[in-house]
Amino acid sequence: MNKKFEQMSLKELWQLFPIFLVKHNKEWTKWYEEERKSILSALPSKSTKRISHIGSTAISGIWAKNIVDILVEVNDKADLDFVKNTLINKGWLCMNMTEARITLNKGYTEQGFAERVFHLHIRIVGDNDELYFRDYLNEHKEIGKEYEVLKLSLWKKFEHDRDGYTEAKTDFIRKYTNLAKSLYGKRY
Repeated sequence: MNKKFEQMSLKELWQLFPIFLVKHNKEWTKWYEEERKSILSALPSKSTKRISHIGSTAISGIWAKNIVDILVEVNDKADLDFVKNTLINKGWLCMNMTEARITLNKGYTEQGFAERVFHLHIRIVGDNDELYFRDYLNEHKEIGKEYEVLKLSLWKKFEHDRDGYTEAKTDFIRKYTNLAKSLYGKRY
């Protein structure tokens, strides 16, 4: 009998859901659009300000984890909780929650990843640095390729350590996010 997620240790979860990268898949944009429509149909329009495709699957041509990241920006804390509760009732699982950020997922099973996997980041409007990073790497393909090389170099080292993988990319992401914000100004 398989364990339920809540019975698994972090080490067991990282074994079941390892870091793995695949070549860019043009289907990711389609998956995002389909999931975006599903999210919009579940939520009243007044509760969301913007829904965006973020993460490496939103950066053209680079290898990425086969997980589509979606950012949902809401008006305030009340909308944050409302959106979370509504989407949990629609089958999303809560991965992480702080005062101003909630991460849900879809496509994780006790047997491993489903065919389509999503991470949904719910934030208060304006908490959207990922948009700057995404746009900068899409507009500067050579930096996007540098990011790909970095990710590929970290893959096997951190295959079963998501926190380590994320931390090892932090300086690169921060550098180009800050550069993008200085160049683009208040774009979002």
